[in-house]
Amino acid sequence: MNSNHSVNTVLFKAILLMLIAALGFSLMNVLIRWTSGELHPFQIAFFRNLFGLVFMLPWLIKYGFRSFKTDRLPLFFIRALLGLFSMFCYFWGITVLPLAKAVALSFTVPLFVTIGAAWFLKEDVNWRRWVAVCVGFIGTLIILRPTVDGDLFASLVVIASSVTMAASVLIIKSLSRTEDANVIVMYMVLLMTPLSLPVAISVWQWPSLDIWFWVVLMGFLGSFAHLMFTHSLKMSDVSIVMPFDFARLPFIIVLAWLVFDQAVDQWTIVGAVIVFSSGVYIARREAMLNKRRAMQPKVS
Repeated sequence: MNSNHSVNTVLFKAILLMLIAALGFSLMNVLIRWTSGELHPFQIAFFRNLFGLVFMLPWLIKYGFRSFKTDRLPLFFIRALLGLFSMFCYFWGITVLPLAKAVALSFTVPLFVTIGAAWFLKEDVNWRRWVAVCVGFIGTLIILRPTVDGDLFASLVVIASSVTMAASVLIIKSLSRTEDANVIVMYMVLLMTPLSLPVAISVWQWPSLDIWFWVVLMGFLGSFAHLMFTHSLKMSDVSIVMPFDFARLPFIIVLAWLVFDQAVDQWTIVGAVIVFSSGVYIARREAMLNKRRAMQPKVS
């Protein structure tokens, strides 16, 4: 009984952290769209990394450079490259697509993560979860509607962002087995900041005074949300907690309506609900299996 309670408590905390991360990322998305009226998305990505690094510096000062010691630096570098490509694609998509549609398309990340978790992390994915993944992709096609609107290219760019983000999530999960969550986030901003600078310089223009406040806040929200995200992945299987990232949809629908007066079309909602439902099924199924495994007596 105590074992089951402990498992449920950890799972609850992991889900809560993922929901907090979802709210933080939603607020960051609004700020990306807001600042894109003056700055190029690639420059916004650089500022997100730069000020994300600034807000991680107190942790670095507290624990010192010894905390950076790792034998997995090449994997950190690959994760940074994948994350940067995903960030550029997604930031550009946010400035072109309606916010709700861009966020809805990003929901494909758990689907790609589930596929990758089975192939690369060797997690046990049964046929029911594969069916849920297929249903999720049907929902994605409904959101895309390539013959209905003219957003196909921008939508595919966001999906490309989801694929590379899924690969990044799998690397984070692998790193979290041996590395502290703070170290993972620190390496992310420490590597992605200089990597994103040359691209930002190619489209550079100095922000106005009021925009500086928003890009600083955006950097804080990005690092905070990513820290919560990484802690959540460290506490539970990626296939369990990732579907709760879907909370970004109601968050972003409300925020886009309040800030930009954007309404969401019905097909985006329908597709997102289908993708969401597939993700929730995957999460509930995995939670049930974990509960059964915890109840089984250990054989010595």
